[in-house]
Amino acid sequence: MLQPLIFLLQTGYYAETHAARYDAATMGMFALILLIGVVGYIVQARLQSVFKKYSKVEFPGGLTGAEVAEKMLRDNRIHNVKVTHVKGHLTDHFNPQTMTVNLSDAVYSSRSVAAAAVAAHECGHAVQHARDYAPLRLRSQLVPVVQFASSAATWIIILGLVILASTQNEILCWIGVGMIAMSALFSLVTLPVEYNASARALEWLQTSHTMQGAQLAQAREALAWAARTYLVAALSAIASVLYYVFLILGRRD
Repeated sequence: MLQPLIFLLQTGYYAETHAARYDAATMGMFALILLIGVVGYIVQARLQSVFKKYSKVEFPGGLTGAEVAEKMLRDNRIHNVKVTHVKGHLTDHFNPQTMTVNLSDAVYSSRSVAAAAVAAHECGHAVQHARDYAPLRLRSQLVPVVQFASSAATWIIILGLVILASTQNEILCWIGVGMIAMSALFSLVTLPVEYNASARALEWLQTSHTMQGAQLAQAREALAWAARTYLVAALSAIASVLYYVFLILGRRD
């Protein structure tokens, strides 16, 4: 969300007449977005560090990430989901359209605590889908809307600000803000989906005796840091919406 702000600054649009300065509220929101960006970087770095650390810890069960995923699916009586391998680092995800749990290079064949935790988390999403978990269903319904809104919102707001400067018509600006708000809504809905998937994963890891003791605590720590990245993303999305609201209000004569 920082790119649109940088673009607006670089265009020099605010270098003219009354639009040449930000009011205190707008500047405050811009500073907040930057702060959240820094916090997000720190959280992401910590996640990478924790994952790397626990990727070197082999848990007693000795199962690969793929085997952990298959076992969790079987234990939850889910037989229509396939465990597959995808390229990349931490690109793991559950795809409800293809009914696949996709595990990355560092997870699929690894026998580490981190791999087992990630594999179980992604299977947690498969369990959510099988149980018709409402927040997951809502998030899936929002995907096509958010994809369109996120690609068009910035340009609509820029055009709306140009029109606002000459005609005082704010309608297009607020349409753009509404589209950005859809992304914020998506981020908020994602929070319970991700936290619940981790909770299901940890519960299964414990009750199935796949992990116990120190290894279970390590898996919990890894999933907790992963969840915090979604929390930072949600805060960033909300701050961006507020920034544009103050920005539009500040363009009024």
